[in-house]
Amino acid sequence: MNKINKQDALNYHQFDQPGKIEVVPTKMLSTQYDLALAYSPGVAEPCLEIANNIEDAYKYTAKGNLVGVISNGTAVLGLGNIGPDASKPVMEGKGVLFKKFAGIDVFDIEINETDPDEFIKIVKSLEPTFGGINLEDIKAPECFKIETALREQMNIPVMHDDQHGTAIISSAALLNALEIVGKDIKTIKMVVNGAGAAAISCLKLYVSLGLNINNLVVFDKDGIINAERDDLDIFRAQFVTQRAIKTLEEALTGADVFIGLSAGNVLPPEYVKLMANDPIIFALANPNPEIAYDLAMSVRKDLIMATGRSDHPNQVNNVLGFPYIFRGALDVRATEINEEMKLAAVKALALLAKEPVPEIVNKAYGDNTICFGREYLIPKPLDPRLITAISPAVAKAAIDSGVARKTIEDWEEYDQILQERIGIDQKLMNRIINQAKKNPKRVVFAEADHFKILKSAQIVMDQKIAHPILLGDTATIKALCETHGLDLHDATIVDPAKETEMREEFAQLLYQKRQRKGMTLFDARQAMLSRNYFGSMMVETNRADALISGLTKDYSKTILPALHVIGVEKGINKVAGMYIVQNRKEPYFLADTTVNVDPTAEELCDIIALTARAVRFFDTEPRMAVLSYSNFGSNRGEIPNKAAEAVALARKRFPDLIIDGELQANTAVNKKLIQEHYPFSQLAEKGANTLIFPDLNSGNIAYKLLQEIGGAETIGPLLMGMRRPVHILQLGSSTREIVNIVAIAVVDAQQPHKQA
Repeated sequence: MNKINKQDALNYHQFDQPGKIEVVPTKMLSTQYDLALAYSPGVAEPCLEIANNIEDAYKYTAKGNLVGVISNGTAVLGLGNIGPDASKPVMEGKGVLFKKFAGIDVFDIEINETDPDEFIKIVKSLEPTFGGINLEDIKAPECFKIETALREQMNIPVMHDDQHGTAIISSAALLNALEIVGKDIKTIKMVVNGAGAAAISCLKLYVSLGLNINNLVVFDKDGIINAERDDLDIFRAQFVTQRAIKTLEEALTGADVFIGLSAGNVLPPEYVKLMANDPIIFALANPNPEIAYDLAMSVRKDLIMATGRSDHPNQVNNVLGFPYIFRGALDVRATEINEEMKLAAVKALALLAKEPVPEIVNKAYGDNTICFGREYLIPKPLDPRLITAISPAVAKAAIDSGVARKTIEDWEEYDQILQERIGIDQKLMNRIINQAKKNPKRVVFAEADHFKILKSAQIVMDQKIAHPILLGDTATIKALCETHGLDLHDATIVDPAKETEMREEFAQLLYQKRQRKGMTLFDARQAMLSRNYFGSMMVETNRADALISGLTKDYSKTILPALHVIGVEKGINKVAGMYIVQNRKEPYFLADTTVNVDPTAEELCDIIALTARAVRFFDTEPRMAVLSYSNFGSNRGEIPNKAAEAVALARKRFPDLIIDGELQANTAVNKKLIQEHYPFSQLAEKGANTLIFPDLNSGNIAYKLLQEIGGAETIGPLLMGMRRPVHILQLGSSTREIVNIVAIAVVDAQQPHKQA
């Protein structure tokens, strides 16, 4: 599991503004007329329409895309009954996941009420506000009563995710595991350890899938659930066993499946040996499973295992379910989430795991061997196909079972709508970071006497993204670490001032490279006192894999040593800089933003080539627009002419590339505008996602304005065309931005053509 620093977690939730969510208007509010439409008197018109037809609330308000995440804080994660106020960070987090993975808006509501009847009344009264209710972190057995009553009394979807999320995901994994080992759910012997909300819901769904209850043995914290127990509620009493069994050891003898929803390290390895051939163990306690993955696999080579952890195969993660289930339910205005819809989600998940894994997923996890089998029972959380697999299946089940108030006629169009809601490339940095973790590289930090650099090094080391090499005075670095509570004792520290032999070796190499370009040996020796020269030479001599610098120095002063020492790729005439601007629906790629002051049309063509390759590096097909102040000759001048010439050259060199210009920036990204006025353009179908600027002035101004005024998240600058990975930070980059650049540098270094 990733190591989390307590202060980092607190700072994340506190700054720049407290919490993780905010309400953002979806309509313009810039004039008095806008305000009159939004509120009085204009708001009266939709109010009257809804008063005449209550279903029009879905037409005129956000209700149809709004879910209430509601808790009383009585069973929060593994923290127990910590109360509604303390549960709020979790509920906000759930809202973030709804938005990120399914484009669903959330109000989190924490209710200070533990009496189930009163809690039911409060939630029921909120029905006019929401299109659906996600109950969260409510303790058993009250959660069963609450969910049952609300499902009966409300006409919108209600689901307690702690119960049904785990049930749905584990059911899909179980079906596929049984298929792999050639066993039938109707005949298997199952042992379940744990009888809380999730376990009871899992059992109900397993029975719906065909599990024979007579082949089931369940344990709770007080032991086996059998007829001798007089302390059972109605929920556990459904799963009483009649078998003459007392202990977990007896129950597991000859068992086919063990499901753990209890506590860590309660399953002894010797018990695993007692299970039937090809046993299946789902040890789902978090953060520590009922038996450690490596230990269990060492005991039984024929074992199929799943856990709740991301660092082992077959992670049972509720994020595979709830966003997409609610998405499908909301889109057909379902009155409930019924058994048919849950089973549809199970089957959709199970089927998706059997389909060929797209390259985008392989790259996200740095694994080209992912395919249906013992270590891949269910899809990965970052699989972009989840929304188009699960949501339509749930929506269809709602329609077929008669609980939908709206039908979907064009399912292909619905798939497109789903992708547009979240942006198919929204998880870009998640994929890059996951790929970096699969094969971390040695990254030199040239400015290790700066707190931000050391903090970033701590993060990438803890997250296993990279192996940091810190350049600077050892005593200064250690003092900074002590002052700021950083633990970098495992990181490599190199002080160039003290590395006399290495410095001399590097100086001789630099002198050989630059002796006919005005550099003397004395100059080379002096240069090696510069950490940018020294760090570049570490990469050049394969003592490191990538270099990060530029936090405290101007871009031009930082890039020059790398160009002198490492140089450009073979066949590349010019390096260039690119920024990624993260939009809600898709990323935009901007070049050149950092290097070339006034490129010619031929040089722009080179920049186009570098940028197209870089965009594909991020698993995105470039749709390129070369920008100017003109649209296809509407204004004449040096810049429009240069842009048009660059497009013509690029089309000759790269006939398969989607590229057009010259275009104004707003026209390039507004597909409706370009469709209306320039339908002949290659960009008319989707608009541009890659913008080529005619000079450094315009590119640099544009990305900085987007970053500061537009509030967009930017990633970069990314240096394109270097022979080995070198990335120059923006002056004053944040820790988050530095970590992103490091992850990109690591993945860059993983590419065969960037290795020594």
